[in-house]
Amino acid sequence: MTINLTQKERTLLQDQKNSEELCVKKYNDYASKAQSQQLKQLFSNFATMEQEHLNSINQILNGQIPQMNQQQGQQQQQQNQLNQQVQNQKGSFIGSQDDANLCNDMLMTEKYVSGAYDTSIFEMTDTNVRQVLNHIQKEEQEHGEGLYNYMKNNGMYNAK
Repeated sequence: MTINLTQKERTLLQDQKNSEELCVKKYNDYASKAQSQQLKQLFSNFATMEQEHLNSINQILNGQIPQMNQQQGQQQQQQNQLNQQVQNQKGSFIGSQDDANLCNDMLMTEKYVSGAYDTSIFEMTDTNVRQVLNHIQKEEQEHGEGLYNYMKNNGMYNAK
C-alpha cells in the first residue's frame, strides 16, 4: 500500500526523523559513557529501539506503511523485562553524578519526542500511519518509564 503525504505531514515526519536520529546517536554515545553496567545496557537497548523507530519513519516518508512485525513484539517484551528489572532493583546502588546527568538528559529528550509524536499523530490523515506513530509514541513513553525507574531506584530522582 502506497501513501501520499501532504507537505505538512512530510514536514512533521521529517522533524520526527531528526529526533529519532538524535535519540539513536545520544543513546549509543551515552551507553559508552555510562559507568553503571545496567545503565549501559538500558541505553543500548533503547538505541536499538530508536533505530527501529527511525526505520519506520523513513518507510513512511518513502510512501510505505511499516509492517508491525514479530520483531517489534519481541523488542517490546525485552523492553518490558528490562523495565521490570530496573524497577525491582531498588536502592541497589547510588549512581554517579555523570550517570545522573546522562539519565536526566535522556528523560528530557524522551519527554520532548513523545510530545512531538502527539502533535504528529493528530495531523496524519492515514489511519495506518497514525497507528504506527502511536505505537512509536507508546515505546517512547516506556523509555521514559525505564529511565525514571532507573533514576528513582538509584537515588537520582526524588519523586516526592
